[in-house]
Amino acid sequence: MNILTAFLLVFAVAIVLGVLLLLFSHLFMVKVDPKMQEVRACLPGVNCGACGYKGCDDYASAVAEGTAKPNLCIPGGKDVADQIGAIMGIEVETFENKVAFNACNGHCNATDPIAEYDGIQTCYAASMLYGGPNTCRFGCLGYGDCAAVCPTGAICMSNGIARIDASHCIGCGLCSRTCPKGVITMIPQDTKTVVFCSNTQKGADARKACKNACIGCKKCEKACPNGAITVQNNLAVIDYDKCADCGICVKECPTGCLKTVFFPHRAEDTAIAE
Repeated sequence: MNILTAFLLVFAVAIVLGVLLLLFSHLFMVKVDPKMQEVRACLPGVNCGACGYKGCDDYASAVAEGTAKPNLCIPGGKDVADQIGAIMGIEVETFENKVAFNACNGHCNATDPIAEYDGIQTCYAASMLYGGPNTCRFGCLGYGDCAAVCPTGAICMSNGIARIDASHCIGCGLCSRTCPKGVITMIPQDTKTVVFCSNTQKGADARKACKNACIGCKKCEKACPNGAITVQNNLAVIDYDKCADCGICVKECPTGCLKTVFFPHRAEDTAIAE
């Protein structure tokens, strides 16, 4: 009899708690916008923050509320932007795919170590020690902070510097925001000409630091028929809105830091100039 009474008591308590949970869940239920769910379903779920929001959920909510544009998901690209635009019933602005680019060619054969670094094996830690252990204090440190945050494994360390496989890059920009030297930037996917240097020292000093450095000679600036290249702070800078990919500057560059490149779209073969 005691066992039956205990069982009935437990059963009654369970029923009461179940009813209370059902009641509370109904009273405190957070209503979800159906459009938010539709938008969220379109997103790749990388949660990279490239859109400017904490993650895909926050971005989807902002889009559904009408406070965010539909073309901010960099990993999703044009296809996702078009899907979101269709859901929201709005026109999508022109979408430009971007890819991560390491503007440093200061590999082991071009630079020399000036100290033996035996600290924490990260770029951030190494950069705090007089700018790093290499002769060029502007270049890639090669400890792989960028590779550690890349969600697609598009970055590897090769010959002392980071190499980015554009065919696996989704353009999230995490590597760019992580690099303590700022040598990784996001540039248009269709870029054909790049400057493989970040050193802003004067020519002679830059060349002492790295054999592949830009010397700021302005030959590229003078040769460019569209005024797309200017030398700023001793370093060649390309205005991609003006660049016609003619390749004249590449031929004029005496140090070879200006190169013609090809950044393949995802899942295509990688063919980047060395």
